[in-house]
Formats: sequence, C-alpha cells, structure tokens
Amino acid sequence: MSAEAVKPRVVRCPQCGGDSIFAPGNKWRPFCSERCRQIDLGAWASESFRVPATPPQDPDELGPGGEPLMH
Repeated sequence: MSAEAVKPRVVRCPQCGGDSIFAPGNKWRPFCSERCRQIDLGAWASESFRVPATPPQDPDELGPGGEPLMH
C-alpha cells in the first residue's frame, strides 16, 4: 500500500458559490466561511426559504367559504 496523502474534497459553497473544503478541519462546512454560514442562517430565520405545500384538504381546515384558513 502506498502512503499517498488524501486530497481534501473541495465543494461549492451553497451561499457564494466559491470553493469550500469539505473536511473536519473546516468548521463551517459546507460553507466556505462563517460569513456565508451566517447569511444562510439569516435567510432561514427570516423564512426566505420555503417549502411548497398544497392547501389543506381536511374540511375542518377550510373556512366558511371553502377557502383555506390562515394559521
């Protein structure tokens, strides 16, 4: 067996698109920096990222006119 050094895996930062080392030594992985991590966290906290959902089909979840209730 050879004692080759394993190259760290370089991935794209989900926030800025720059290079990010995906290894235990990068405490912000998969982000390239703390700044990118904080920007992403802020986007989640402000609900900028949303999961699409269909309106409720349960009759108890509909208002008197048949429109979905706001929770």
